[in-house]
Amino acid sequence: MNWFEELLNNRALETALPQAIWDTIVMVGISGIATVIIGGVIGIILHLTRPGGLAPMRTLYAILSSIIVNITRSIPFAILMVALIPFTQWLVGTSIGPIAATVSLTIATAPFFARLVETALREVPTGTVDAAQVMGMSNGQIVTKVFLPEALPGLIAATTNTTVVLIGYSAMAGLIGAGGLGRLAYNYGYQRFDSQIMIVTIVVIVIGVQLIQWIGDKIVAAVDHR
Repeated sequence: MNWFEELLNNRALETALPQAIWDTIVMVGISGIATVIIGGVIGIILHLTRPGGLAPMRTLYAILSSIIVNITRSIPFAILMVALIPFTQWLVGTSIGPIAATVSLTIATAPFFARLVETALREVPTGTVDAAQVMGMSNGQIVTKVFLPEALPGLIAATTNTTVVLIGYSAMAGLIGAGGLGRLAYNYGYQRFDSQIMIVTIVVIVIGVQLIQWIGDKIVAAVDHR
């Protein structure tokens, strides 16, 4: 029996791989939505309250930028994930499983996404914002009718990059009981020395990342009219 025949007859591919893929989709999907919402709001506030922004607030900007965003981003995900176990247990009632992993995944990636959003909004031409102010738009109207539409390609690119990061983090979360492809690779590839499952897991992750990047690039190309 050759390598491919052994691979096709590997029971783990039928029993564990589909569930691992689904767990990864659940983790990335839920935490991705939460990250875009929470990180998007923080990113907009960072841009508005920064020095020279539409509503500069030095103290709030310092707290969000230096404490929440920078400190959270500086903590390695593996350490952050372990440190958040008590909080996760309190919030969702368990510290294992894909739903529990979405807590640490969201907290780890929301600050990262917020900084990308802030950067994307800074690329909106100042002249466009000035024109909106001359027309009498409020700050809320400028955000919804100027900043977000003008920065849409950058925001979609930021979402794509964050989703790719989430896939990598979800694999790490699998090592402490989150399930998913990371757990599958650890259980079969590391503990049972099943190189076939390890290779298949890597291929699935690579295909997933490539697919998300391709979709993201296509959407950016469609909405970018510059």
